[in-house]
Amino acid sequence: MSAKLTLRRLHCTLFKVRRFFSPCWAQNEIPCGCIRCCSSSSSSSFSFTARHHFLQQFLPFACSNSFNFHVINPNERRRIVVGLSRMIQQGRVRLLVAFSLKFCPYLLVEIMKSLYSRQTAFAFFKVALAFQDDSDNTIKTCCLAAHLLAAEDMRFLAQDVIYHVILKIGSTKSRDLLELMWDGHRSYEPDFSVLDSLMRGFLRAGLVPLALDVLNRMRNVGVLPSPSALTILLKLLLRIGDYGSLWKLFRDLVRNGPPPSVFTFNAIILGFCRKGFLSTGESLLHVMHKFHCEPDVHTYNILIGTYCTRGRTEDALDWRQLMIERDCNPSCWTYNTLVSAMCKEGNLAPARNLFHEMHERGLSPNTVLYNALINGYVKAGQIDQANDLFEEMRRQGVSPDGITFNTLVAGFYRYGREKDAERLLMVFSLSHLVPDHLLPDVSVASLCWAGQLDEALKLLEELLERGLPLTVIAFNSVIAAFGKAGLERKAFDTYKMMVRFGFMPSSSTCCSLLMGLSNKGRLQEAKELLDHMIQKCLPVNKAAFTLLLDAIAAFVDMHMVGLAPNTDTYNILIKGYCKQFDVHSAEALVNKMHVGGWNPDITTYNILMHGLCSCRRINQAIVMLDEIISAGLVPDSATYNIMVNAVCGDMLDRAMILTAKLLKVVFTPNIVTINSLLSHFCKQGLPHKALMWGQRFYEIGFHFDDITSKILDKAYSDLQENMEASVLKGLNGTAALIEGYQLHE
Repeated sequence: MSAKLTLRRLHCTLFKVRRFFSPCWAQNEIPCGCIRCCSSSSSSSFSFTARHHFLQQFLPFACSNSFNFHVINPNERRRIVVGLSRMIQQGRVRLLVAFSLKFCPYLLVEIMKSLYSRQTAFAFFKVALAFQDDSDNTIKTCCLAAHLLAAEDMRFLAQDVIYHVILKIGSTKSRDLLELMWDGHRSYEPDFSVLDSLMRGFLRAGLVPLALDVLNRMRNVGVLPSPSALTILLKLLLRIGDYGSLWKLFRDLVRNGPPPSVFTFNAIILGFCRKGFLSTGESLLHVMHKFHCEPDVHTYNILIGTYCTRGRTEDALDWRQLMIERDCNPSCWTYNTLVSAMCKEGNLAPARNLFHEMHERGLSPNTVLYNALINGYVKAGQIDQANDLFEEMRRQGVSPDGITFNTLVAGFYRYGREKDAERLLMVFSLSHLVPDHLLPDVSVASLCWAGQLDEALKLLEELLERGLPLTVIAFNSVIAAFGKAGLERKAFDTYKMMVRFGFMPSSSTCCSLLMGLSNKGRLQEAKELLDHMIQKCLPVNKAAFTLLLDAIAAFVDMHMVGLAPNTDTYNILIKGYCKQFDVHSAEALVNKMHVGGWNPDITTYNILMHGLCSCRRINQAIVMLDEIISAGLVPDSATYNIMVNAVCGDMLDRAMILTAKLLKVVFTPNIVTINSLLSHFCKQGLPHKALMWGQRFYEIGFHFDDITSKILDKAYSDLQENMEASVLKGLNGTAALIEGYQLHE
């Protein structure tokens, strides 16, 4: 009954939405974009058959029977249909008919302008382009459309168009896009506009070399690049680990502008911290003043957040103290991060002290901070204190959200206080505690906690179909409920639906899926899921690994045949801990392998050494390499690549010593390892050593590939430039001496 009361306000909202979108409710017959409504409406101007999608009649080459659904998601499809129906109401049918006869850039831009929303216009462009080939004529048409949008002061939409064209034609043909967009662009937009749009398009597609080509074009024509675009480029270079190009670009900014700003420094510091190079991030903070920049609250928050993520809360507190001493006041985010970290560690008393300190500094705690404290009390079993904090939250006028609701209800059920859970459901149902935009999440969660799982899934699907605002909380509630009920298939179906609609899974999503598989004893599938999430860089927290390490200890204790963990199982978990920069837990897991009778293999040590190197514990990784060689394990190519990449970034002399050490154990490096070493020489400004080592490798019989040749060609070119620069510097010095002598005379 209480769950139904929770839905009253939501049903009112749904009523209004249905009235506006559904043809059976609306006076103007505006379709909602769903198959059910569009196929059943007799008076709608949209036709639908099994082989001919109703959107095709608005597109060129509509005779095609295959509709490229993959380019848009259902929400984008709904947006397009609503936008087109409004155009029909406004009497713009002739425009749509004309475009359906020919893929014309002028007509396309007029339709995109009429759709008003940037998201809707871009979705329509994606659908329209899906029917076209990759010919030069199509590319030129899209270039003209981008120019026309830029001329209409719609540069962001023009950038969307360029980005999608790049994705469609691929990196090879995208090289021609620069010249196609440049030719004749001055009739529509200035130099900066077209080059900036191209640069951002290449950056969104991850094509760093092409983005650098655009930057060179900007320098050649005397255009100052956008600071925000350059920051994106710096972040991308950090993400792919091209530190040589990053520092080269940074020096270019210092010399030629625009000068690095606080925002630029923050982006670089954040990138290095995410890579595990905290010392580099700290050093950059300390030298900012040399570039006429001072660290702001975001700069300190980056380091505080990184230390908290790694479980080094004491260091994070030291940075908080330092920022206060330097007259930089902590923000709400600062306290949210510190309190959350302390609560996860069970340090509730100091977390509460920070909560009070925040009040003293005139900052008002927000929903995130209250949620962190409530979650900490629930996990500590102090459910009454959690409930008191919730009541305080209400008195202070801070709105709870779906996380507040789920945390408290889960705590009540966990400690056998079902009546309190029902009371909380009633409170949320009868009051206006939750803002309207969060009501869908809470409504779905209410049905889950009430045990009405099928109804929750049905409501979730209806909310998605109607386009009402949802967050990952609603999906997590359904996935967790299905997982606990042993309905792991439905949990996975909900997860797939979540990804299909463009929602990013959270760490709790992974935990819920793992729990469902683990409860069913499906250990192998749980291992595969965890490995897949790690490979896809999806957010996975320590609880997920701990959970699987525990859906393993239970199986070992029960001596269930075929369910005991093997070396592969441990390798997946060790890799996961290293991804979280939790090398301590990874090392403990290796020790657990020994105790359990499983011998770590070279893959195990490769994963652990990579984790150590990521945390800048290179000396420890080198010691481990000596230990595994002494133990009789033979390093492989992965071992060499891991150590060379780490040591080269630290000290190239050690890299050469390491190479000699591996050659002594009869290890033969492959072409990948050779390229890695030669590339690092070039990145650190030592082209002569790259050429020298390339010659040595060639003399002992190694066969180079195209990448090796490009590296050596670049080394030769850099060496020539260095020699010319040295000669020029010498000539300038001589000229200065002569000039000084003449002045003296």
